[in-house]
Amino acid sequence: LNDDSSLKRLIEKPKNPPSNLALCGIYFFKSTIFQAIKHIQPSRRGELEITDAIQWLLEHNFKIHSDIVTGWWKDTGKPEDIIEVNQLILDELESYNKGTLKNSVIRGRVGIGKNTLIENSTIKGPVIIGKNCKIGPDTYIGPYTSIGDDCQIINGEIESSIVINGAKICCKKKIVDSLIGKDVKILERSQLPRGYKFVIGDNSEVEI
Repeated sequence: LNDDSSLKRLIEKPKNPPSNLALCGIYFFKSTIFQAIKHIQPSRRGELEITDAIQWLLEHNFKIHSDIVTGWWKDTGKPEDIIEVNQLILDELESYNKGTLKNSVIRGRVGIGKNTLIENSTIKGPVIIGKNCKIGPDTYIGPYTSIGDDCQIINGEIESSIVINGAKICCKKKIVDSLIGKDVKILERSQLPRGYKFVIGDNSEVEI
């Protein structure tokens, strides 16, 4: 950075960083960014990189201002990073209930959205559940789970996971450390025969 906090140079994932600053990926651009994008070439990944467009602007004497963000920041380039950030955010959750509970147990800090029904289930926070969801019967939702809007979770267990809007989970299996996308269905297979495929090393012990 220059002394006035304007951007001097941008280096993407350097082996030897010239400073302790990281690009956190929040941008506000004028329409000149489209001019820059027209002049750059795809990277080795075959993509047009926003960092290359910013560097083009700098090389053509456009001034780019920056702000230094304080507090924690986490790169979310991998699924496990997203799950970790979810945990950090849920650590700050304050409890609220805009839904309906029927014969259910709530422990810890839990946020429940409008028109959500939780029936014959146990929720152990920190957990956040969106609106218009149906949880239960016979469901356990464990710590550090975020559930979006319009989801159904029936007869299952899930913890330390993120479930996006519209997903349906109906199986007597435990799901952990998972990212489940929009409108996904996870159902229990009822047909026989059922089988498992393994490649298991020597002296192992497996429970199924």
